[in-house]
Amino acid sequence: MAAAVEEDEESDWDLWMLESLRLYNDLHVFELQQPTRVIEWIQDRSICVAGYNVGKRNEILELSLPEKLCAKGNQGLCPERDFTVKHGGFSQRPIYELKHVVGTSLLVSSGPPDNLLQVWRLAADESGLADCEPISELEFLDHSIFSFCSLNGRLWLVDSRQRSSLIGHSDVPVSDEGGCHWTMGWAPGHRKVARLCSDGRVVLTDHRDLSRALSLTKLATPTTIPNSDCLSLAWAPCLQDHLAVSGFNGTVHIYDTSSWLGETGEVEPTFIHRGHSVVPEPDREKPFVTRHAWHPWKQQVLLSAADDGSFHVWNWTNQKTL
Repeated sequence: MAAAVEEDEESDWDLWMLESLRLYNDLHVFELQQPTRVIEWIQDRSICVAGYNVGKRNEILELSLPEKLCAKGNQGLCPERDFTVKHGGFSQRPIYELKHVVGTSLLVSSGPPDNLLQVWRLAADESGLADCEPISELEFLDHSIFSFCSLNGRLWLVDSRQRSSLIGHSDVPVSDEGGCHWTMGWAPGHRKVARLCSDGRVVLTDHRDLSRALSLTKLATPTTIPNSDCLSLAWAPCLQDHLAVSGFNGTVHIYDTSSWLGETGEVEPTFIHRGHSVVPEPDREKPFVTRHAWHPWKQQVLLSAADDGSFHVWNWTNQKTL
């Protein structure tokens, strides 16, 4: 019975292939090594596909289209009648979404088990896909310009309206140390950006020249943090040159960056919110701040949350002005 079913299936396939001569102007059939949930165009001559298996290495492939599909008009016989692999690489996580940054060689991917983004570079030679860099922060500066920072501190600025859309790029202008993670935050007006490292380093950069640091400082914070995924930096929307950082422990630190230009040493906070770390029971483990945010128009009001479920809204006092 099984053999008969198999023969029927083969017969259906053969009949469909014969019928395809009448139904299609072009038909190209290609077998992928892994099923894909993404088909992303790279300009107009190739596509990217990627596997989505959980718990396995998933291949990302850039495939050149058959020449007949790329030729303008009827070009007759073309030597390449099948898809060709141009570049390839592997992801340790499933790929559910994959987008090409137009005008660049960059791909951005995402997939389970979390909301982590990864950036890939299409290599210019036969080495294939390279420089897979998890993205720690993505920020839209307006409807067409966005910026993203990788966990190792690289920073990109992209304008989707331009053919060559990569308008800014910067490596970390200080030596990177193993195990350190970075995040970023753009100041109001998007004239400067700060990058924060899990060891307390901060790099302040002007948007007009991302390759040059305005200041390299070290925050007066613990050097070891239990969970760098919660590292957070946010600029005050209505209080010039002020930013707040959290994710190091159960506190939120506020800094005045107006005196940072040219600084390379350690800087002290203007204010420290310790409310989450003050617990009623002596034996209770101290909470860890997971996120904070500024009030959109009240200058010195912030919101903060911790992993014990505590949620605070606080209006801090600048002791220097008292």
